[in-house]
Amino acid sequence: MDATERNEKIELYGRGYASLAEALTEVPPEAMKFKPEPKEWSVHEIIIHLADSESNAAMRARKLIVEPGGALMGYDQDQWAITLDYHEQNLQDALETVRLVRKSTYELLKKQSADVFTHTVKHPEYDEPYTFDKWLNIYSRHIPSHIEQIRNNVRLWQERQK
Repeated sequence: MDATERNEKIELYGRGYASLAEALTEVPPEAMKFKPEPKEWSVHEIIIHLADSESNAAMRARKLIVEPGGALMGYDQDQWAITLDYHEQNLQDALETVRLVRKSTYELLKKQSADVFTHTVKHPEYDEPYTFDKWLNIYSRHIPSHIEQIRNNVRLWQERQK
């Protein structure tokens, strides 16, 4: 990835929370815990997932910066949702976590020299080295992909209200 594309993805990453907050204004409170299917996540669960994911992503970015060649921790996001009972987690705290973690990591990314983005680490879910570009590709798209999921949940909820 060249510097221009990297900077565009860093900016997309930086806009993630604002995009999420805007999308959430379109979610009726009654639709927050609606699950399209039993094994699919509600909007509430998506937000709690984002808080956990952002926390893990922030640690991964820091590991890439500080300890290239090191190993990352994997996690089973579906098991986290079940075991941590995401519907019982505080929504506002999760949103604040997403906002602050995203903001601090965005600021950190903007300060890195180009050579830092050549760093790699070991990820338990990948055979090949986990690159900073891979991290940036995943997390710059993470919130936007969940915004689409949120909008789909609301659409399905509205259809079932008819």
